[in-house]
Amino acid sequence: DPDIRDNAELKRYELPVEGDLAVVTYNLSPPNLMITETLVPERLEGRGIASRLARHVLADARARDLLILPVCPFFSAYLQKHPDQADVVHPTYRGILGL
Repeated sequence: DPDIRDNAELKRYELPVEGDLAVVTYNLSPPNLMITETLVPERLEGRGIASRLARHVLADARARDLLILPVCPFFSAYLQKHPDQADVVHPTYRGILGL
């Protein structure tokens, strides 16, 4: 998704939408990428923006051979709804999430 950028300095993926910023914050310790929080401005909720970010982050992690540690509640729920993405999730979290 070309509109989403990894702001490594601030440790977050960013998606500008209508003058606001939706973000996924993380901590990177290769080979692990801990997803700590997904934040979408309230006025933008319900439009699939968090899911769009999640898809991008998962694809980016896969491309970089990173394993996701989904401590963010949204990310955990997203992965449970999309078990086909389990390959990029750390094995310990696969067990925790029932993937």
